Amino acid sequence: MFSTFFKAKPVVDEASKEWIFDTFAWCIEQLDGEFFKENSELILPNNSFYPGSASSVAAMADKIFSNTLNYTGMTSWPLKLVSSENFNQKPMPQLSFESRLRGESAKVGTKAAANINSEVSSNISYKVEGEALVSSEFSSVPAAPTIDIAFHSSQLNQPQDLIAYLVQVQAGILVNQHGILPPGGKELLPQTIDLVACFMGFGVIFANTAYQFKGGCGSCNNQNLNRQAALPELETVYALALFCVIKAVDIKPIKKALKSHLNKPFRQAYKEISLYLQQTTNPSHNRLITDNG
Repeated sequence: MFSTFFKAKPVVDEASKEWIFDTFAWCIEQLDGEFFKENSELILPNNSFYPGSASSVAAMADKIFSNTLNYTGMTSWPLKLVSSENFNQKPMPQLSFESRLRGESAKVGTKAAANINSEVSSNISYKVEGEALVSSEFSSVPAAPTIDIAFHSSQLNQPQDLIAYLVQVQAGILVNQHGILPPGGKELLPQTIDLVACFMGFGVIFANTAYQFKGGCGSCNNQNLNRQAALPELETVYALALFCVIKAVDIKPIKKALKSHLNKPFRQAYKEISLYLQQTTNPSHNRLITDNG
């Protein structure tokens, strides 16, 4: 009786838990699970992952962007960071891929417009500009247009928020270009994009920025460029814990990196997920451990 009475409430409800597990399994199946297994790591907001300084705002933004592309596995994608002053929004091109979707071996080209999955693309919006790519190192693949991502210099005042914004845009582009609807369909695409960011290793940064006070001067609070969190704070923490369990991450450094009020639900989620994966008979959930451990 008393053990039941004092039992902690689960971090997320059952429906959210099932969706998070199902979507993680979808990510591994659809968004280059090999890169996840071999290359993905937990990215922390510190100098180990984002080292150094730069001589200008543009140079610092480029450095952050370059590191972020490396961690998301999208260095081979034709993505370019541009200042908001030099940005002109145009339709995003549809890309094609040979073999790998992410990583250095991914080969990116253009796809005929008729092959675009409008169900996915019409429900994801972010700021991109199409521009002819000067050259391509893949002679067998048509040259891909660049996809420009806008940033404002004021975003560097909150580097963690800038990283989350850049990753959210990259995750959105990844889901858009892949063109296969995730669990929950079109209605949950914004939440899926945030979860994809956690799948990419940015769960700590996304949990820390899931709720941000956006006060201050108008020029510093650019709603067009600030990340708009779709996945609630506790669901983001749960997705972070799932990543850590699957990847057998040492969770000790997380305590210092994560906002203090999130440490308790993170530890609880980690325990809940570990126990669930030991007991579940759901084959797709069970494979999260057996195929990626």
